[in-house]
Amino acid sequence: MTKKQLQDAELSSMLKSSIKLKSREGIEAPWLNLIDEDMEWWRDAKLGLFVHWGLYSMLGRGEWAMFNDKIPADDYANLAGQFNPQKWNPEEWANLAQEAGMRYSVMVTRHHDGFALWNSPGSYGRFDSMHSAAKRDFVQDYTDAFRQAGLRVGLYYSPMDWRFSGYFKPKELADNAALMKKQGYEQIRELTTRYGTIDILWYDGGWLAHSGSDADAAWFWEPVRLNEMVRSNQPKCVINPRSGWTGDFQCDEGPHDITGNIIPIDWEKCFTIAYHWSYEPEEKVMPLDDIIKIMIDCFVRGGNVLLNVAPNPDGEIPASQVERLKQIGAFMKKNGEAIYGTRPGPLEPVDHIYGMTCKGNHLYLHVQDMPVFDEMVLPAPPRQIVSCQLLDGSEVPFEQDEQGISIKVPKEKWQPLDTVIKLVVEP
Repeated sequence: MTKKQLQDAELSSMLKSSIKLKSREGIEAPWLNLIDEDMEWWRDAKLGLFVHWGLYSMLGRGEWAMFNDKIPADDYANLAGQFNPQKWNPEEWANLAQEAGMRYSVMVTRHHDGFALWNSPGSYGRFDSMHSAAKRDFVQDYTDAFRQAGLRVGLYYSPMDWRFSGYFKPKELADNAALMKKQGYEQIRELTTRYGTIDILWYDGGWLAHSGSDADAAWFWEPVRLNEMVRSNQPKCVINPRSGWTGDFQCDEGPHDITGNIIPIDWEKCFTIAYHWSYEPEEKVMPLDDIIKIMIDCFVRGGNVLLNVAPNPDGEIPASQVERLKQIGAFMKKNGEAIYGTRPGPLEPVDHIYGMTCKGNHLYLHVQDMPVFDEMVLPAPPRQIVSCQLLDGSEVPFEQDEQGISIKVPKEKWQPLDTVIKLVVEP
């Protein structure tokens, strides 16, 4: 076993109990990976907005409605004749993302149903928003508005398309599958050449016939060739792994707990605050406490968080989701010093009790269970502590010796979700 194989095996073993990475087994192509300098903004940003919105929003039964409800492609296509959102306002989306403390965004430009939210000559049958009742390019509107607001711009794209029978039988119906592949390449070319700087390309659905993994389908999609094209058009675009290539960062999907040690790779957790990825009339949202807990657990383990919202058919983000985003924004504003631009550690997290981020000579303890933490002696950090305080500047008593450190935060200063303690250490 080579040193690299050993490292990969150790990492895979470590990750089994913490995050569920989608595509670490993908094809490696090191020449495609961004250098550290080009990844720094993404590592610093920490929090992004994910948006699932399209024809499926009109049905209110999830983005898989076409497949799950066995809607014939021609019948589903008729929805485009009714798709004309009256409250589409990407500037409002961008302002809300800013208020939520987000630094980047990823909008679904085309999901598995094949409907493109832009003027797409490459779309099979011109199944796109310019040929819908709306007659507009939503990707252009989105990229303009979010870039103007100072947010990094990302695009989600699914190469699979239920309209093609060749998707389900790519070898038996090779000619039909080839048309789907041709569409994918042409649309990725459109998205990476017509909308200015694209900061993130977020693939999804690279597997074939709803089985196997993205890597299993690499023989068909040829992800290295595909992403070489992307790199020629967008040299510094951060690319996720779901095309079958390992990508610039790894993905963990869903609201499950994050536990274990710091994850020593670039990774991002995506989950939806609305229970469903796309609009459903009931508009249930996750409790704020649950969202914040997942976010903290990611940040102290080196991950980013991509939070999804589900606008309604008119293009409006429901009030319940708006309220939750504003609450998240209040949390980020209060604790941002200990989140933005930080890296995890040096102390390893203790599940459900505390974790640590760091920046320069500042270490930030994120304490989730103050009663337990109050009785603990922590391992000594690598450098001597000079001072200990809360983010509001109030001093906190601490004791430090070769056994470790004990910190006593006054009980009236305990916070319900995240009590942040700033340790200043020697340079």
